[in-house]
Amino acid sequence: MHPHDALTEIATLLERERSSRYKSKAFRTAADAIAGLSEGELADTTALRARKGIGESSFTVIRQAMEGRVPDRLAALRTSAGVEEASRLRALLRGDLHSHSEWSDGSTSIDLMVEAARALGHEYLALTDHSPRLRVANGLSAQRLREQIALAPRHSGDGFTLLTGIEVDILDDGSLDQDPDLLDELDVVVASAHSRLRMDRRAMTRRLVAAVSDPRVDVLGHVTGRLVEGSRGTRPPSDLDAGAVFAACAAHGTAVEINSRPEREDPPDELILLALEAGCMFSIDSDAHAPGQLSLVDHGAARAERLGVPPERIVTTWSLERLRAWTARG
Repeated sequence: MHPHDALTEIATLLERERSSRYKSKAFRTAADAIAGLSEGELADTTALRARKGIGESSFTVIRQAMEGRVPDRLAALRTSAGVEEASRLRALLRGDLHSHSEWSDGSTSIDLMVEAARALGHEYLALTDHSPRLRVANGLSAQRLREQIALAPRHSGDGFTLLTGIEVDILDDGSLDQDPDLLDELDVVVASAHSRLRMDRRAMTRRLVAAVSDPRVDVLGHVTGRLVEGSRGTRPPSDLDAGAVFAACAAHGTAVEINSRPEREDPPDELILLALEAGCMFSIDSDAHAPGQLSLVDHGAARAERLGVPPERIVTTWSLERLRAWTARG
């Protein structure tokens, strides 16, 4: 295989398993460093070792690929990733409404996120970087968000559309952390709580009900905020009256996100069943912070299928035309 393809696949698999972003970035940097090099240049080991962006690990991958074999590092990652049989529901997904780029706390450019979405066969991807109050995630000011919106058209075409969007922080009183008029301009608004997740039950319920009742909100992101595994440790779900929140979602046409990140599995199975009974719509999203994480929708689709969520109630199975009609403001 070509060394560039090997390096890129290694980065993608490291991202999917939520490894250190520094590891995956090192392999993407190495791939960029050899882009366009001839076979002769790739075979010049002395010059290759001296090239900026090539470390010992990436050099080994390049050398083994040039020998005509699958590099050891890639073979090991393919084995650890396993080969899971895709659910029937996964084949029906047309896009993803929750993703991040380096504009906030994602690890790569919009270009690479779009390239990965296209490779997965997505028809659309919503770019939903964070809002201003989430400073630790480099949340977008109104001005930065306007600049990002202006870039969207150049990433669309040939059967793919990059949707403008935001993961807007739900403030303590249920209001949204961005200029309302600017939210009206976006294709997709995902609203999520990121702070004070241990609020008392009544306050948290009021907070989420207020947010999902806002006509600008399309999707309620990672409902409970829980973490069940991973490098950040675990975190219990927020205490809330899920029945009241899902009733508000159903009444206002706000989709409940099935967050596909394995460290979240949010909402828990029992709450997905409760939302199903309440008549809610759903959005199966990756919450990807790197290109390789876009494929995590496999996990969300498998959960939704196992729990009997009908495809027609999952907005990410809808055509772009139908999706746009649903998210249209006013």
